[in-house]
Amino acid sequence: MNPRHSLAPRHRSAIRTYMGVKWFRLRRYMNWYLSRTVFASTKHDGHFPHLIFRHQTPLLRELRNVDMWMQHNKVVNVSIAAPKINGMVIRPSETFSYWKLIGTTSRLKGYKKGMVLSHGQVVSGVGGGLCQLSNLIYWMTLHTPLTVTERHRHSYDVFPDTNRNQPFGSGATCFYNYMDLQICNESDRLYQLIVYLTDTHLVGEWRSDLPAVHTYEIYEKNHWITQEYWGGYVRHNTIFRKVWNHERELVRDEYVTENHAIMMYEPLLAPMKQEKHIL
Repeated sequence: MNPRHSLAPRHRSAIRTYMGVKWFRLRRYMNWYLSRTVFASTKHDGHFPHLIFRHQTPLLRELRNVDMWMQHNKVVNVSIAAPKINGMVIRPSETFSYWKLIGTTSRLKGYKKGMVLSHGQVVSGVGGGLCQLSNLIYWMTLHTPLTVTERHRHSYDVFPDTNRNQPFGSGATCFYNYMDLQICNESDRLYQLIVYLTDTHLVGEWRSDLPAVHTYEIYEKNHWITQEYWGGYVRHNTIFRKVWNHERELVRDEYVTENHAIMMYEPLLAPMKQEKHIL
């Protein structure tokens, strides 16, 4: 499939969108409960002894055209969702499902309206902001031997690269429940996911019962921007990773994924100070 054509904006009626969401959610429920996949469901109260990878992201960021109340509500939403997966253990042959563990994001559970991206526009929605959690988990997983079996890329590149310290397209978007993040443990060891909030950051760790064998370096190749026949711009790249052993010998250099996203800002403008971290 040619991504340059598949990413052209599509405008569907409200009823078609509503029925489509219902259908895809039903398919996901059927997959959860009828497939032979063994989903991770066990937590461990303590921390496994070996830290494999750790990462953190700021909870609050000033973004152009985004009201700060959405950011504060996002923190509430993440603080409700994170404990549901904190301490989760993935045994060999088990699969971690982001949405199966977190469940629905309703007002009854305490979720608030946060930032949601809809067709490249920032809008508010109950449970908004949980992409920060899925982005964190996906990025950390790329630094482990765990296998990402389902990940959805962001279809829109909404903000310029100001303060970006990871390659473009190194996150994972989520939408209950059919845009899931699933991670399979194809190794012979146990892995434990730790996620928690400090006053300023969302923190995550992958830990294991055995020490790490390899370290990983994530990088992008072939970054380019195209102007499309329908008038917009699309940003592209491919993500690779280098795998190193303890002697810092390169074991392999492997393809991870590719990204194609409609740009919601002018690609040739000089970066502006549109974003700053609030610590």
